[in-house]
Amino acid sequence: MRLNSAAKTNVGRHRKVNQDAYILDNDLGFYVVADGMGGHAAGEVAAQEAVEATHDMMIRQRQIIDNFRNEAVSRETSNAVCRLLESAIQSATYLVYGIAEQRPTYSGMGTTISALLLAGAYGVIGQVGDSRVYRVREGEAIQLTEDHTLVNWQIREGLITPEEAQFSPHKNIITRAVGNKDYVQVDTQIIPVNIGDRFLICSDGLHGYLPQNEIPHIMEYSPKVICDTLIDLANDRGGKDNITAIAVEILD
Repeated sequence: MRLNSAAKTNVGRHRKVNQDAYILDNDLGFYVVADGMGGHAAGEVAAQEAVEATHDMMIRQRQIIDNFRNEAVSRETSNAVCRLLESAIQSATYLVYGIAEQRPTYSGMGTTISALLLAGAYGVIGQVGDSRVYRVREGEAIQLTEDHTLVNWQIREGLITPEEAQFSPHKNIITRAVGNKDYVQVDTQIIPVNIGDRFLICSDGLHGYLPQNEIPHIMEYSPKVICDTLIDLANDRGGKDNITAIAVEILD
C-alpha cells in the first residue's frame, strides 16, 4: 500500500493572519489539520504548537504504530494505537495550555485537531473540535468525524433541525478545543480502509462552503489539484475564514 498526498493552506479573503496549521507525513501515514482560535496571534501559536506536539509523540512512539500495522490486529494493538493518538493530542493540550498560562496575551487560546493515521488495512482517527475528516469510496463521500459544536449538540438533542442550524447565530461555537483547558475529551475510532480510498482532512473555512455531495467529483483528481481546487472554491464562495485541506489517496 502506497500513500500519495498533498496539502495547502490559505489565509482566505477576510483574515489578516492564517491561524490554521497542518502536518503531512506520508512515511508515518499521519495527517493533521488544526484551526486555531484566540487573539494577538494566539490561535496561530496554538495550532502550530498542537500539530507539532501531536506529530512528535506519534514519531517517538512509532513502535506502537508498527505493531498495529504489521501484526494481526487484536484488541490489544487496537487499544494501544487509539491510546497513543489520544495521548498525542492530550500532550498538545498540556503544551498549549501551559504556554497560555505563561503568556497572559495568549490566555484562552485553543485549537481544533482532526488527525488521521493510515496504518495497513486500517485508519485511526482522532477528533477535537469542528475540523473534519471525509472518506470518498466508490463515488460516495462520508464524514467520518463528529463536529464538537453547540449546534451539532442541539441537533442531536432534537432542539433544532439541521435546516435551522444553517441559520443559527451559534454556528461557530465549539464545545471542545485543544489547549483552553489542561484536558480535553478526544474522540478516537478505527476504520477499515481499502486501496482506492481517498481522504479529505480540512478546516471549517473549507467545509463551511463545501456541500458533501460536491466532494466525490473534486476528489477524482490528483491530491495537489484537489487542494488547489478546494482552496479556490472556498475563496470564490466568500473566503471568510482561513482555509486548509489535505488530500490523501491509497494506492496499490
